[in-house]
Amino acid sequence: MIVTVTPNPSLDRTYEVPALDRGEVVRATGERVDPGGKGVNVSRAVAAAGRRTVAVLPLGGAPGALVADLLHAQGIEVAPVPVAGATRSNIALAESDGVLTKINAPGPQLSAEEQEALLETVRRRSRGADWIACCGSLPRGLAPSWYADLVARAHAAGVRIALDTSGPALTAALREGPDVVKPNAEELAEAVGRPLATVGDALKAAEELRGLGARAVLASLGADGQLLVDGAGAWFGGAPVRAVRSNVGAGDSSLAGFLIAGGTGPDALASAVAHGAAAVQLPGSVMPTPDDLDPAAVVVTAEAPVDRPLTEPVP
Repeated sequence: MIVTVTPNPSLDRTYEVPALDRGEVVRATGERVDPGGKGVNVSRAVAAAGRRTVAVLPLGGAPGALVADLLHAQGIEVAPVPVAGATRSNIALAESDGVLTKINAPGPQLSAEEQEALLETVRRRSRGADWIACCGSLPRGLAPSWYADLVARAHAAGVRIALDTSGPALTAALREGPDVVKPNAEELAEAVGRPLATVGDALKAAEELRGLGARAVLASLGADGQLLVDGAGAWFGGAPVRAVRSNVGAGDSSLAGFLIAGGTGPDALASAVAHGAAAVQLPGSVMPTPDDLDPAAVVVTAEAPVDRPLTEPVP
């Protein structure tokens, strides 16, 4: 069973458009409304794989009620923490060439009492869990050390914890030794404070995060594949993608695939790659089912192509 924690969830509206022309009326060719937030997406991907998951998240107002209804409809157990502010609503514009424009609202500010209620709900609902996945940005009111506190509490309870966040929240949590962190290339560059131009640069940065406390690093490099660095070594994985339809939630799907497969070693990396590759070929933030996966197309190797330039280098 995988518990997810999403401190700043959202109601996500995704519109598919031929092209985005500023100042013009743009007619959408498709529309979706989904529960959003990185941890929410992990739960959705875990549920799509037929596994049990519990989504812990603060919810408020009409958008929060709709998020809960949408999650229940997907067979996900919801552990809501009522908050005074309304859950944020986000908009994503997906163009036909694969370019995605996202407009993310800031979300409500959580009081001290609401913050503690969120931590207590995680403690109560994570009994017997295989993993806790803590994902996404922190809402207003939560200090950067909030994730670090959650990691420490999870380890005290004997539960493994995966962390997908960035900036000061990631830096603060590293000292508590999260079992796995999942940055993308941009977040990886930010964490080490230098640009990434090649797969080798990303590998060195992941190793540096290990040195700062992460027990394992699962790094998403977009079209270039994924890296896994842990105490046993380093692996690189990739899979061909016929056409990118939307990359919303692809990294979250990858993390779900990784945890579903045990959360350690090259087999888990292969599962992460398969889930991520399937997700980008689906509309909006649709999470892949087992029928969408193509495990035979995944290649995992201990010989990372360190000299390969990144398709999207991080300056």
